Amino acid sequence: MSGTDVSTGQSGRRRPARERLLAAAARRFYADGVAATGIDTITADAGVAKMSLYNNFSSKAELVRAYLDARHEEWLGLYRARLEQARGPRAGVLAVFDAYADHAASGYEHGFRGCGLLNAAAELPAADEGRAVVRAHKEEVERLIAGHLEELLPGSPDEAHATAEHLSFLLEGAMARAGLEGDGVRLQHARSLAADLLERL
Repeated sequence: MSGTDVSTGQSGRRRPARERLLAAAARRFYADGVAATGIDTITADAGVAKMSLYNNFSSKAELVRAYLDARHEEWLGLYRARLEQARGPRAGVLAVFDAYADHAASGYEHGFRGCGLLNAAAELPAADEGRAVVRAHKEEVERLIAGHLEELLPGSPDEAHATAEHLSFLLEGAMARAGLEGDGVRLQHARSLAADLLERL
């Protein structure tokens, strides 16, 4: 999602058209918004013909869903990398916060604008399938937090789930403010608040 050349990989070899289209869409959707980004812009950035886009995606809506799925997997990768360094359930919860901070610290070409999934969902109609992708991502984040809390509070599943909801609200609020302010400072504050809460459990 940074300003790197979307047409080639690290080896310098030309990537498949689908990969280039997804990379271009990811960069443009995040920077400019879904509605403001046309097919012509994406194909030009990807360096492919318009027909190539329709050979890989049946519509712009399908491209948007693929973008959302890719953002979800990207975040899961950040979380798993953080989780590998975590020791214990408290650190597991904080790994979720750290993954969001890592997302904010990525080198975005036009600056950090908050959660790309929520930004896209805000532009989609209420019944759009893309919104279901975003909802599933947010629900999974809360489930991950809840799983760590269940390990921390094995005899108190209700408290674990209520605390997971509380922390997910804290995380989403911090992400929204961070997106408006263009940096990850609010996410660091949220992590500190979460750490303090976890120490009291």
